[in-house]
Amino acid sequence: MIAAVVVVVGRSSGWTRTQQSFFALSQGWRDLPALLRGLWVNVQIMLISEVFVLVLAAFIAILRTLPGPAFFPLRFLSAFYVDLFRGLPLLLVLLLVGFGIPSLRLSGAPSSPFVLCIIALVLTYTAYVAEVFRAGIESVHPSQRASARALGLSYAQTMRHVVFPQAVRRVLPPLLNDFVSLQKDTALVSTLGVIEVVLTAENQQSQDFKFVHLVFAGLIFLALTVPLTRFTDWIARRHGWINAGVIL
Repeated sequence: MIAAVVVVVGRSSGWTRTQQSFFALSQGWRDLPALLRGLWVNVQIMLISEVFVLVLAAFIAILRTLPGPAFFPLRFLSAFYVDLFRGLPLLLVLLLVGFGIPSLRLSGAPSSPFVLCIIALVLTYTAYVAEVFRAGIESVHPSQRASARALGLSYAQTMRHVVFPQAVRRVLPPLLNDFVSLQKDTALVSTLGVIEVVLTAENQQSQDFKFVHLVFAGLIFLALTVPLTRFTDWIARRHGWINAGVIL
């Protein structure tokens, strides 16, 4: 089937023009350093966002699992937050945050597109990661909590020393998968004018009208996401969460 596709594409009337635009490798290699400089912006955004996402998601997950009717308002607000930002497309959140906050002209409010895009990413991915953490917390058997309380640990100490460490270990593969998605979604920050790898490629394409720059940008993302995905699979196999024969 692959051979048939190659033959059909190779014989098409537009193949020569497509080849010159999408596969002009010499042009792509020449402009690769600029793409790598743009990639460093993506990496910074990803790393900073991950730190805030982990902290805020853990906090929201704990709020959602607080027992008793007294904590219903906190559970309701955290559930509302999760439902809201899991339901909104990330691109829409980027636009609302990127243009909405500066338009308020609040004293001390951030106006840098770099900071605003981080805020939007954190708001969205915190909702997803909070659900991952919550699933891990609820997967810990109640006997673990009961045993900790019987030893004299408070609720906070039980969560910190007994429940949460087990929860994190259990949800590590889906957690890493979320961060693989976060790494890819940093490409969307170009909508706010942040000069990262995709916008750099688009600027280069607008100068010589060759799409090879976008192809190289895609290859750069593949070079980052594929190792991260394989690392996630290795973690899952190592802990016995999946059958080793299932993963390539």
